Amino acid sequence: MAADHRLEDDALARRLREAHRRVRLLPAADRERLGRRFLAICDLAKRDPGRAAARLESLMTLLDTPRDAENTHGD
Repeated sequence: MAADHRLEDDALARRLREAHRRVRLLPAADRERLGRRFLAICDLAKRDPGRAAARLESLMTLLDTPRDAENTHGD
């Protein structure tokens, strides 16, 4: 059973590394804002990996969202 927990941690660690890489490549303003969010997720991962994984998924979805879609004007 401990090995199963280890596999989940490894998957979370891989996702955290990917998120770090992607945040690091953002423009300065976005990098600062999302970098703080990323650090909060890393801190949470030490105490509650399940919640951290959910928040990380939310961050990754945000990173996947094209920036142009967020800056379009409404009707």
